[in-house]
Amino acid sequence: MAYDVVVIGSGPGGYVCAVKAAQLGLKTAIVEKRPTLGGTCLNIGCIPSKAMLHASEVFHQAGHSHAELGVEVGTPTLNLPAMMAHKDAVVKANVDGVSFLMKKNKIDVLVGTGKVLGEGKLSVTTEGGESQEIEAKNIVIATGSDVANIPGVDVAFDEKVIVSSTGALELEKVPGHLVVVGGGVIGLELGSVWARLGAKVTVVEYLDAILGGMDGEVSKQFQRMLAKQGLDFKLGQKVTAVTRKDAGASVTFEPAKGGEAQTVDADIVLVATGRRPYTDGLGLEDAGVVMEKGGRVQIDAHFQTSVPGVYAIGDVVAGPMLAHKAEDEGVAVAEIIAGQAGHVNYEVIPSVVYTQPEVASIGRTEEQLKADGVAYKAGKFPFTANGRARAMLATEGFVKILADKDTDRVLGVHIVGAGAGDLIHEAAVLMEFGGSAEDLARTCHAHPTLSEAVKEAALATFFKPIHM
Repeated sequence: MAYDVVVIGSGPGGYVCAVKAAQLGLKTAIVEKRPTLGGTCLNIGCIPSKAMLHASEVFHQAGHSHAELGVEVGTPTLNLPAMMAHKDAVVKANVDGVSFLMKKNKIDVLVGTGKVLGEGKLSVTTEGGESQEIEAKNIVIATGSDVANIPGVDVAFDEKVIVSSTGALELEKVPGHLVVVGGGVIGLELGSVWARLGAKVTVVEYLDAILGGMDGEVSKQFQRMLAKQGLDFKLGQKVTAVTRKDAGASVTFEPAKGGEAQTVDADIVLVATGRRPYTDGLGLEDAGVVMEKGGRVQIDAHFQTSVPGVYAIGDVVAGPMLAHKAEDEGVAVAEIIAGQAGHVNYEVIPSVVYTQPEVASIGRTEEQLKADGVAYKAGKFPFTANGRARAMLATEGFVKILADKDTDRVLGVHIVGAGAGDLIHEAAVLMEFGGSAEDLARTCHAHPTLSEAVKEAALATFFKPIHM
């Protein structure tokens, strides 16, 4: 069997790459070892977690804010199996959708584990051990990432008591006490799910702030919001042990800067300390593919590895481990293979935390601009002054816009608030075209909308907001 393009991995980067390649007239196949397509994101990551986030938010609202809106429903009762069934149905609809796209675009799905044999050749081995060799003019590695362990700590995941994000989406009951190791996106999203459903949640984080590289002001304000929701934070703490016990588990940690250790008991421990590139069994080094530190695949400016005709995208290469970044790279690679000029603008990739409220960020933070010596001006507007937010009982948070002091070009936008993940995209479009804060401020926004807070923050960068 011979193809123009064979993509190894059917996550967002892989399946999007395959679809684009097929649309461009290339004979395409995709290799996937799972029984369903969609990779980590659709099966055990982005999609099921968002289903649980939404369901848990609705449950929490029913018990807390509905009465204030004149909707009296009494004390809500949690039906966790039904909530899990909703999550599973959402996953099935999405993975079935990807299968449909493969059929629609006449993409062959090769079930098994892919291995690069060298330029123009790969093998696919089924779970039963049967192997076939495939010829491909171009091979795209899109195998994504896997759960990373705690640095220096050997954690024995059983996905029942000591869990990764996978197990945290499959719990059979609400834990009495959930300890989350890691104050990044995954830990905070899943921690907030179980907190809303009734768990006591403790977050242990090595850094002195949550959400790592996000804007410092956003991080501080957001931590206060989560603390009001009941999450307890232990910041600047280094975890030294996660131990399974007869009932539950324990987590031992000590100050990262030195000090006395302490141990806390938990019903469930969620280890959410990031992800690592997944290249196991791909035979890359034997095939001559040069690797980078941390297990990433080295690529050039056109996503090509050291082996001609072998490309890599998504979590296995440098850059943020985000599904939409992988998708854009998948499109770019397909275009490059087809002789077009595929490109990804890494300065304009939004990042979203799907908690309640949401957090969204694009471009540079204040800390980055200061470190680089860039003169900038900042404009802020709180949702407390937004009419639509008041009507929705969603007044927590703010919009912050950072613009170049001399040119007024928008360099970064940071939002904490309801719908932040949707609001960020007008900033994305503006920044993609090199727009200024004044461009945004002078663009008519519908009233009453949450988007007006973005307009007002833009106004605040060069003059004064109207509604403050």
